[in-house]
Amino acid sequence: MKRDQIDEDALKTIFHECRQCGTCCKQYRKIVVQPDEVGFLEKMGGHVGVNVSMKAIREKGLQAATAKAKDAGKVYMIHPDDKGCVFLEHRNGKYCCKIYHYRPNTCRGFRCNLADDSFLHLFGGENAIHLLGQDSYGLPVKDE
Repeated sequence: MKRDQIDEDALKTIFHECRQCGTCCKQYRKIVVQPDEVGFLEKMGGHVGVNVSMKAIREKGLQAATAKAKDAGKVYMIHPDDKGCVFLEHRNGKYCCKIYHYRPNTCRGFRCNLADDSFLHLFGGENAIHLLGQDSYGLPVKDE
């Protein structure tokens, strides 16, 4: 194994089973959703939005900029407040997802320690979402 590669088997050992603490659903205020997930999330009461810059709106207009962002996969489920995801439910002292079996792919792929600060200092700070190959905005990490 090359020095700059991550040992995926070793990395998997630091992840815990879900503790149903709700931290992940409260901490991340926007998550990437797939086009086929949007309709269901909106129907169930989720907030779905598109990441469009003011510059793009000025240059292309709102409709064209929104369409381009959707085509580029910049569609997110948004949690607008500190209460967390609208599908997060507190029941019997634990947190659970109201749409667990139908949750977005991003939620399915989430691993617990990314929200737990017990080891984040090893990865350069409190935002370790880059371990999923995404930056803090849910976009793919670019190699520079």
